Amino acid sequence: MKVAFKKELEDNHLQAGVDCEPECPVKLAADILSGKWTTLIVRELLAGTRRYSELQYALLGISPKILASRLRMLEGEGLLTRKVYPTIPPKTEYTLTALGREMQSVIVAMAQFGQQLAK
Repeated sequence: MKVAFKKELEDNHLQAGVDCEPECPVKLAADILSGKWTTLIVRELLAGTRRYSELQYALLGISPKILASRLRMLEGEGLLTRKVYPTIPPKTEYTLTALGREMQSVIVAMAQFGQQLAK
């Protein structure tokens, strides 16, 4: 990258308030949302609490292993809560936390962008 262009890019980031450090907010968000199926899981949970089986049914093609992995990751990041009911068979419900619901604006923006791409 040419030095002048690199300097201009850095200046633009500074003016826009973009933090380019390892803890960059855009990178932190992208790390969570970039996994395949993650945004679709969040989209489903924005409608309210869902059981594991409801999520699996709504997300045709997702494997049980991937769904469980993504749900564990989102729970680990504090974006959803998991409630297990001691029934036979066990019933598990997932609900977005307040922090998880903050992703709604991102999902809405992605939907709007997708609509533009579809035209």
